[in-house]
Amino acid sequence: MIDPAAPVLAVTGLARERRIAAGPGVEAVGAGGDPARLRVLLDGRQGPHCRAVVSFGIAGGLDPGLKPGDVVVGTGIVTPDGRRAADLDASAAILNALSGLPNRVISADLAGVDAAVLAVAEKAQLRERTAAAAVDMESHVAAAYAGRHGLPFAALRVICDPADRALPAFAANALTPEGEPDIRGVLSAVLFGRARITDLVRLGRDSNAAFAVLERCRQRLGAGLGIPAPKSEG
Repeated sequence: MIDPAAPVLAVTGLARERRIAAGPGVEAVGAGGDPARLRVLLDGRQGPHCRAVVSFGIAGGLDPGLKPGDVVVGTGIVTPDGRRAADLDASAAILNALSGLPNRVISADLAGVDAAVLAVAEKAQLRERTAAAAVDMESHVAAAYAGRHGLPFAALRVICDPADRALPAFAANALTPEGEPDIRGVLSAVLFGRARITDLVRLGRDSNAAFAVLERCRQRLGAGLGIPAPKSEG
């Protein structure tokens, strides 16, 4: 039985995503961009205590037609183990709430990965294997959790780095366990030549564009991330 009074669980990677997602009717969790840590966090919950699960945040682009700030509402999550479909009603509710958003909004599959996809060639290969529009490191974990507990699952991801743009190598380890930027790690990468200032500027520009749209989406979604509560029986 799904408790209609329970919150929607927003599953995120970055602390900034978690702060944006939080609000009335929403419990936001995250594990610093670490899928293994996220699995432990979710499995450690004493029962789901939520009425739906939404993967919420930014993503890397795989579809060459997508640019920073474009929005992908997931139709399913593709991994090497197969595909998990998103809940049609929950996804439709999110799409309806985003109607009229000035940014591009599409429905498409997302690829779920356990390690960051940094290189342009890697993105192209993942696109060829999965036909997914974007990739992130939380959606597949969130979808599996929802499936185990019989909960509706949906995903909303905003493109940060497009398909034709590589992420600098330091980006894979540039977060604290809480999902905050690891400033010391970033400065070290610059100091020892593992990152260039131009990389930081470009990444900052793209992420700011993505987060601005994510905040706009969150405002549109409102309480419970726009997913209506199930009707109580009786």
